[in-house]
Amino acid sequence: MSERETGRAQRVDARTNRGRILDVAEEVFGRGGRSASTEEVARLAGVGIATVFRHFPTKAALVEAVLVRRFDRLREHAEALLDVADAGTAFFDFFSHLVADAATKIAIGEALQDLAGDTDGDAATASLGLRRAFGALLRRAQQTGAVRDDAELPEVYALLVATSRAAAQAHLDEEVRARMLAIVFDGLTPAGRLPMR
Repeated sequence: MSERETGRAQRVDARTNRGRILDVAEEVFGRGGRSASTEEVARLAGVGIATVFRHFPTKAALVEAVLVRRFDRLREHAEALLDVADAGTAFFDFFSHLVADAATKIAIGEALQDLAGDTDGDAATASLGLRRAFGALLRRAQQTGAVRDDAELPEVYALLVATSRAAAQAHLDEEVRARMLAIVFDGLTPAGRLPMR
């Protein structure tokens, strides 16, 4: 193998390792939050701890990268839903998805805060991108009459955050969470026009 091919293979291995570390770290920190360790990430990813720190120089950098990637995936999901024909269903389904996803995201976010990570850095930028995409879904649902037009993004996003935290902290089962969301959605829907569930 030539030196050039060897270098290319090393870069591919490095990208593969980085992706595997992020995948495992998302699971580990999403489950364990502040108590999760980089040693567990390294073990489950099948790499040495030095490899983890070569990609992410600190535990905070690793957790922030995980959170940024999670926000980016959610934003991309929201942006893809902007092309769905039924804007109301797209909005309410995405709202439900964010609430169902909340426990893991909250655990990762709290782990970053505990590590004194840069909460005003890349994670904050990625979070803002998600909020904007959610806002675009909201506006589109309002334009079609699926969501009341007097509900503005700040209060709707506050409802989303509150509902997400309640579902995560109370460990609501799927049935209770669905009933809670039905009540919230009833409040967001113009009178006499309930969202299709």
